[in-house]
Amino acid sequence: MFTKSSFSPAWWLKNAHLQTIAAKFFRRGHSIDTTNETLELPDGDFVDLAWTEQVNSACTRPIIAVLHGLEGSKNSHYAKGMLSAIKAQGWVGVLMHFRGCSGRPNRMPQSYHSGQTCDVDYFSQYLASKYPDAKKAIVGFSLGGNVLTKYLAQQKQNIYQAACVICAPLDLSSCSNRINRGFSRVYQKYLVDMLRASTVEKIQANLLHNINTTQLNNVRSIREFDQMVTAPINGFIDANDYYKQASGRDVLQQITTPCLIIHATDDPFLCHVNTTAITSLPKQMTFEVSAKGGHVGFISGNNPFKPRYWLEQRIPEFFTRYL
Repeated sequence: MFTKSSFSPAWWLKNAHLQTIAAKFFRRGHSIDTTNETLELPDGDFVDLAWTEQVNSACTRPIIAVLHGLEGSKNSHYAKGMLSAIKAQGWVGVLMHFRGCSGRPNRMPQSYHSGQTCDVDYFSQYLASKYPDAKKAIVGFSLGGNVLTKYLAQQKQNIYQAACVICAPLDLSSCSNRINRGFSRVYQKYLVDMLRASTVEKIQANLLHNINTTQLNNVRSIREFDQMVTAPINGFIDANDYYKQASGRDVLQQITTPCLIIHATDDPFLCHVNTTAITSLPKQMTFEVSAKGGHVGFISGNNPFKPRYWLEQRIPEFFTRYL
């Protein structure tokens, strides 16, 4: 069901762009120590895992999996904050880097994308087999949130007691249009520059052979990048085909895991109308919508020198019911 969020923005951060940018600024000095692990994948590639601590197979404490956003990593401000909040609860956190996002290029031409669930599935099976006695939950941010919706819809009998989806581009086509308008193009340029750089690395490593570097350098939008790179190297006809097949919006009804979705109507990355224009939701799903919050911002508090990160309270609160 759709509900109104309890989030109230800080009086000094009511602008969507300030909410989106401020957390990265405030947390530029924040760090969290992690224990790193490489998980080899069935196709010969790998993903790197970042644990909040080293645990053995007899672990009985809850394990919370974290999925980051587009070109994110364990160093993304929201990831550091979430892992710290998980640790503060006495739980164990583990972030799965998508392919090529841990600081090392992946080995295969295929990339991660908004609908690529096979790595999350393999990672989840690994957690289930190695830590059978620990209850588990999972949270996905932005692109990782869309991937999570696809995974939960496909794998109804999954290992997780609960899931959270934060600021996910559930309708990829309308979201790619949204980020190509107004000030949002600043974020788009930031993301496209990173995507272009990682693609050039693959070309130089002889993993990609059919992409013209001159044309790649002329790419300016997410949609253009998806048309030139994401779609063809991952088996889609074009960007529109990719958006149609990978969007999580139309599979929400298939999710059976208790799930909390959080969305802000002022999110400069997302199309609010398409995201919330859903006629029905599963009874075990709560879709919280707030007027403010920006993209993965949700900063509250009365003191500008002591901002409060609401997501790091709301997500553990939701998980506690099931863990």
